[in-house]
Order: sequence, then structure tokens, then C-alpha cells
Amino acid sequence: MKKLPIGVQDYREIVEENYVYVDKTKYLYDLMTSGKFYFLSRPRRFGKSLTISTLYYIFKGEKELFRGTYIYDKWDFKEYPVIKISLLDVVSETENDLKEGLLRIIKKEAKKYNLSLESNHFKYSFDELIITLSEKKGEKVVILVDEYEKP
Repeated sequence: MKKLPIGVQDYREIVEENYVYVDKTKYLYDLMTSGKFYFLSRPRRFGKSLTISTLYYIFKGEKELFRGTYIYDKWDFKEYPVIKISLLDVVSETENDLKEGLLRIIKKEAKKYNLSLESNHFKYSFDELIITLSEKKGEKVVILVDEYEKP
């Protein structure tokens, strides 16, 4: 019998550890093929982080994780550069704390792609990361933001 994924927010873990998964990839496919920018606002504990995780693996091109789901034979699973930002661990007691936390996340994402950023300003660094990553990979950049409500 499959386990219930209570508190599990990583799609890969759900698949590889044989948890129950209700396939929502049809809705993700519809989102990905019908628009450009989305803001998903849902109550706490309503699956936002799992949705972000699922999108992450789709855009990273990890097709085999989706065997048996709606999207498996409908999406090309080409690997895109993905910037995944979680504001869960950002201290935001002051505006400056938030800016420093964002800059730390942006630099960490740049390091994943072996990029060094010239700017030390959170906004300019983010712009630089997106532009440099797009140029380096020759693709549009996917930006996923999780725990946006935390700060």
C-alpha cells in the first residue's frame, strides 16, 4: 500500500518513495501552454510548494519522473535554465534583511550555473543572472518563486 505524502513537498521524493500522488499535470500543462506569467495564490498547506517542485522537474527535463502522468507524452521535456527562489529562510525583520537575503539567494542560484555576478545589489544581480543565464544557455529562463508570503 502506498504511503500518504503528509508534509512531503518534493515531487521527486513522492515518485521515488512511492507515495500517493494525485496527477495534476494536466492543469500544469494547460498553464504552461496557455500563458506567460502566473501568480498562484492559495491558502497555507494547499500544495504551492509541491506545485513549484513539480514545475521545477518538468522544466529541468526530467521526463522519467512523469511516467504514467498526463504530461508524459505531451511535453517535450527540454531542459530550461531554472531559477528557483524560496523565501522560507529569508530573515525579513527589516527591509535591508530582505534585500540581503534575496541577494544571497540570487548569488547561490548563479553559483549553480557557474556564473559570477558583478553586481552586489539584489535587483541588478537578479537582472544580471537572468540575462547571463539566458545568453549562456540560449533559452528563456524559468523563474519559480516559493514561499513568497513568508516575508
